[in-house]
This record gives sequence, C-alpha cells and structure tokens, in this order.
Amino acid sequence: MANRFIVEADGGSRGNPGPAGYGAVVLDPVTGEALAEAAEYIGTATNNVAEYKGLIAGLKAAKALDPEATVQVRMDSKLVVEQMSGRWKIKHPDMKPLAAEARGVLPAGQVTYQWIPREKNKHADRLANEAMDAGKAGKRWEPGASAAGLHTRMTPEPAAPVSAAPLSGSADAAGTAALAEPKAVPVGWAAPADLGAPTTFVLLRHGETALTPQKRFSGSGGSDPELSPAGRRQAEQAAAALAARGTVQAVVSSPVRRCRETAAAVAARLGLEVRIDEGLREADFGAWEGLTFAEVRERYPDDLDAWLASSKAAPTGGGESFAAVARRVALSRDKLIARYAGRTVLLVTHVTPVKTLVRLALGAPPESLFRMELSAASLSAVAYYADGNASLRLLNDTSHLRH
Repeated sequence: MANRFIVEADGGSRGNPGPAGYGAVVLDPVTGEALAEAAEYIGTATNNVAEYKGLIAGLKAAKALDPEATVQVRMDSKLVVEQMSGRWKIKHPDMKPLAAEARGVLPAGQVTYQWIPREKNKHADRLANEAMDAGKAGKRWEPGASAAGLHTRMTPEPAAPVSAAPLSGSADAAGTAALAEPKAVPVGWAAPADLGAPTTFVLLRHGETALTPQKRFSGSGGSDPELSPAGRRQAEQAAAALAARGTVQAVVSSPVRRCRETAAAVAARLGLEVRIDEGLREADFGAWEGLTFAEVRERYPDDLDAWLASSKAAPTGGGESFAAVARRVALSRDKLIARYAGRTVLLVTHVTPVKTLVRLALGAPPESLFRMELSAASLSAVAYYADGNASLRLLNDTSHLRH
C-alpha cells in the first residue's frame, strides 16, 4: 500500500520583489514525523514565485521518498492552493510555468491541497527564513543551519532533485521507538498568552515484575507477568502520591497485566474507574521476549543489529517494529486528547510508549532517547495546548518511591 504524506510549504520575499527563499517539509500524517526538509535562497523574486518554488520542492521531496505516495499539500498561500486546486485561473505569466512544473511532479490523482492559516505553517516558514538568512550572508542553506532547529538533519542523497534533507531515526537497546519529530511549534515566551487549560497526561510506568530487575525484554507478546511484591509496593506508593496531589481526573491503562494491576491500585485510591486503551501496550518483542540483551546478542546478532539500526526493523519471530509502535501511540494520544480535553489524565503504560510520547512532545532528535532514564513506577507528565504545542512538565520522578 502506498504511503501517505503531508507536504507543508512556504515562500517569502523581503521586498516583494526582493531577496526570496522557500521552505518545505514532508510529514508523516499519523505521527507528525518530519521525513524530509527542503529550503533554498532563490535571489530576487516575489512572494508568489517563492511560494510556488516551495511547493515544487516539497512535492519533489515527497516523490523522492515514495513516487507512489498520496500527498496532501498544506500552505498558507490562498493563491497557490486555489490555483493548484483548479478553482482560480492562473493569469500571471510567471505563475503558469511554475504551476505546470508542480503538476508534473506527481500524478494529479495523488495530490490534494488545503489552505491553512500562517500560524499553522511555522515549520516551512522557518525553513524559508533560514534560506533567506543564508542568502543574505552569501551562503547556501544547509540542514541544521539555525540554532533554533529542533531536528537532526542529514545530508540529502545525491539523487534528490531538490535541496532536501531526509530525517531518520534509530532505536535504543532499552526498547524505545526513535522517530524524527513533528514540526516545531511556539514554545515558552513565543507561545500565545491564553490557550486555556491544557490536556495533561501524567505518565506512570508500571511497577516491577520478576523480569524487571533482570533487565529482560518484556513486551506485550510474552508471558504477561504480574507485578512482583516490590512492584505492588511501588504501585501503592505511586497511588498515595497521586492521591495527595489530587489532580488526576481519569485513569487509562495499557491492557497488559502489570499495567492493569498498577492502574487498579491508583484508581482504587482515587475512586476512579480504569479505562483500557490498546494503543498503550508495550512493543511485542517476538522471540526475544524474556531474554536479556546479551542473550539476544548471542542468539540473534544480525537481527539485533538491524533492529538497533532502524526503527522499521522488527524483532525476530514476528515482533513489532518501533515505527509501528510509535504510530499507534500517536493515534491513542490524539484520541485521548480529544476525549479528555482540558483535563488531567493518568496513563499507566510502559517504557516505549512513555518515551515515545516524551519525544513527540519535545520534537527532540533521535539521540535524545539514549539520554532518558525511565525507572519502574516512575512518573512523567506532558501538557498539550489548544494550538498544538506540547510541554514536558516532568520526567522519571521517583521521589514517591523513597519513603
């Protein structure tokens, strides 16, 4: 089945006409993952010319990833969107060849167009401004040129027809999806002042099982172990701490037994019911379930190397890739944000889903996964705002386990 991509593109001119540049990004529509970026300084041009060139670059970047993909283009240029959708005539002689070039990149049936407000197109706008800044300095735009950039960018493949920078991920040995991140959104002082109450996810990793201290692979495809005595104590300690805070309004759990037992302890203390969400389960580690990392290295060295090198690689014996885990976690995230808008919800889940949610919230590069510790029964928290911005509030808090 062909891939689906979102292309966000923009262009600008400082003078109209004046020094101009474009930016474009190809996104995964489920996770918001940035798959490729393109930007270029184009000399003196108008805003409309720069916007069309951004569109062309974005379409070419999507085609380079998958020529069979269906693409939804999102731009804040009403002119380009309406002209490319066929609702407005193209009268200006400079626009006609650019529109024709854009139509020739991919078959018409594979591309649709949607207008979005400027504030929703900040990633492409940032790239366009990076390109113009580079041009002003007499330099060529390079991936990662801006200190404010949030993505790990790699040099484009020589065959790419535009200055596109593919973004790739990796996976850590602890079992965490490593995907490149969604487009940047305003944070901190740059964010609007009044966005209303955020939807807050308090993320509780389950308590220990017999496998946890031994650092064995324990996903959703193994023996489904229960909490150990230590794990039950941890669940009660987490429950007491959450009850003392008094902020949790709903409890949602992975269907896996150790999470359901942890969630039940908290819900009983808070007087709430537990809702099960299948998307919060841990990855299925296939034939590696119950093994230590060293045992997997000894028995399945090639498969392990492939798994560590690519988030799309699955463990031996029909396991689940981390790319697949990230997609279902993102779907559950969006569904739960819609269901519990403006409320504080406890999600009782596992290492991979928690780290994935944190990475998606931060827009952090893949290597950040190697710098996150996540202990059994630890608490983390992410707040989601109405403008799409997310804020990490807490990571791996274990203070409640010290008493």
